Amino acid sequence: MGKRWTLAWIHQQGHDCHGRLLPQGSRQRTSVCLTCFFPDIPFGGAMAGVRIDPRRYSEHELEKITRHFTVEMAKKGFIGPGIDVLAPDVSTGEREMSWIADTYTHTLGYRDINAQACVTGKPISQGGIHGRHSATGRGVLHGIENYITNTDYMDCIGLSPGFPGKTFVLQGFGKVGLHTMKYLHEYGARCVCVGETDGAIYNPRGIDPKELEDYEQGHGTIVGFPKAEPCDGSILEVPCDILIPAAIEKQLTRENAPRVQAKIIAEAANGPTTPAAHEIFLQRNILVIPDVYVNAGGVTVSFFEWLKNLNHVSYGRLSFKYERESSYHLLQSVQHSLEQWFGKARGEIPIVPSPEFQARVTGASEKDIVYSGLAYTMEQSAKQIMTMAARYNLGLDQRTAAYLCALEKVFTVYNEAGFTY
Repeated sequence: MGKRWTLAWIHQQGHDCHGRLLPQGSRQRTSVCLTCFFPDIPFGGAMAGVRIDPRRYSEHELEKITRHFTVEMAKKGFIGPGIDVLAPDVSTGEREMSWIADTYTHTLGYRDINAQACVTGKPISQGGIHGRHSATGRGVLHGIENYITNTDYMDCIGLSPGFPGKTFVLQGFGKVGLHTMKYLHEYGARCVCVGETDGAIYNPRGIDPKELEDYEQGHGTIVGFPKAEPCDGSILEVPCDILIPAAIEKQLTRENAPRVQAKIIAEAANGPTTPAAHEIFLQRNILVIPDVYVNAGGVTVSFFEWLKNLNHVSYGRLSFKYERESSYHLLQSVQHSLEQWFGKARGEIPIVPSPEFQARVTGASEKDIVYSGLAYTMEQSAKQIMTMAARYNLGLDQRTAAYLCALEKVFTVYNEAGFTY
């Protein structure tokens, strides 16, 4: 059989690191760069990729392409634990990140003890971290949660606080969309419409995320899901409380923005809203939670994984047993004090912990620590944005407030460090 040759274009744009900006780059790279400034993550926002359709290639061919891509990046100094740390994006996942880590470790990084930290989003066996797979979706949950539980913002758009009873529409049923749907469903919201490249489905009574996931895995598409009907129009215009574009950029434009019927738009994708559409949403009193904030969960947990690789120890390993035993000693101490106070003649006084406390008594797992750190990071970032919006009287314009937060940090770095010559 003859060989098949394909020319694959490799794209790489200059990186920023540790609070310093490079002048070149696309809007998307700049967006990711600003995303890193909110939680004070020392990543820059560089973008790189191979321009191919992965569906046309076998697993073996994709592995060869990925490994060759890694070698070319390494030869040019574009990858390394302290240079440029890669992470999964469109059409990539744990498999591709594992190939990249293995290639770098056995080539340029063969003498570097921190070589595994050249890439995040790896399988657990290759130095990955628990919770990374669903991190972006969980970040979207917390991003929405910090606004939907805020009475002031909900009063501005005419919604009651909290998730229960809220409806949402999801564009994109990839990794981010799936986990976002799962978490919002768990918190009491109801998904009424899901759209993908080959079609959309609608059910006003709600779509179960697990059932849809099982159907999609078995059929390779969400189209034909038996517990929903086809949606022929634009899903971006379906009536709902929360619209979540989790696919690609420039989906909400000047043309369709006037017909959007959501009260909240959470930008799980990078750049799904054009500037013209954003202005229309402000005029229509629609709250847009910007991408630079709401989809920061992935890069945040990537940062946690990077730190894990540099420290060469998993989160909780050094303190797990101590914390568990401390909790049991606390319960025994409380029981002993009560028995002394009331007298043992009345018999033992059992201390029965609540299910929530019992779950914590056993100690925090790595996933527990990661989820806790992510929730705290998203909460603090939301407070920064809201404070900035209040300072400049920006109202619902959270995007401008977010940009001001990030740019203020950029200015502080340059102002205090000075300019290099």
